[in-house]
Amino acid sequence: MGFLSEVLERIRRDLERNPPDEPALMARVVSMPPARDFAAALRGERPALIAGFERASPWSGPAGDLDPRSLARAFESAGAAAISIVTEPRHFDGTLSDLRAAHVSCRLPVLRWDFLVHPSHLMEARIHGADAALILAPALSDAELEAMIRATADLGMAAVVAAHSERDVDRALEAGSEIVCVDSRDPDSGELDEGLALRLTRRIGDDRPVVVGSAIARRDEVERAMEAGAAAVLVGEVLVRAKNPAAKLRQLRGELAAVET
Repeated sequence: MGFLSEVLERIRRDLERNPPDEPALMARVVSMPPARDFAAALRGERPALIAGFERASPWSGPAGDLDPRSLARAFESAGAAAISIVTEPRHFDGTLSDLRAAHVSCRLPVLRWDFLVHPSHLMEARIHGADAALILAPALSDAELEAMIRATADLGMAAVVAAHSERDVDRALEAGSEIVCVDSRDPDSGELDEGLALRLTRRIGDDRPVVVGSAIARRDEVERAMEAGAAAVLVGEVLVRAKNPAAKLRQLRGELAAVET
């Protein structure tokens, strides 16, 4: 069993054992102010960088003692277009509290990055300040994918559908995804394939914003993503592990020469 399959099995089992109180969650959702416009943030100055916050990674271990509040402010000051917060606790050590902390600390739209398979997960995201949610195409059936995209829109958030294969891309487009994130990391094996991500970006074309994500660490990788037609790149691990995250972000944006990481 691969990494994604293992995670999804646990999440679905937990939902069966502890069914969410959806009416109570929705009652909290309706009291929230309108979400920030995530899609509009990607249409600004290129390259649009989504700065990722993750406390750990199953591929490279813990990132150290991190403060989502100070990092959110640093990312905003360095020109990030949006922020991605990983909230998965088992392998990434993330929490919904990290999501809320980032949201209240800056004016940027915030994306919840997690293994979301049920509308209650989207409600939780909205309650804690998320303006967008990452929906993993390979984690869902066609019917589930369409339902999650609709539910995200109903909650006033943007759905960012992550794809790692041509089939995933086709399913994302058929399901009506307005933003697609092509992931260079295989969700089961963890292997990276930048060439595949760039081919998938070209396959989608310019009909909708495309985000290229996973393991981007250098300016030339950002440039290749832009040349392939990406509207934005999602950069996470290299930022939270950098000695100066704001300087590293500016370097990836092309404002600084190479910086120490």
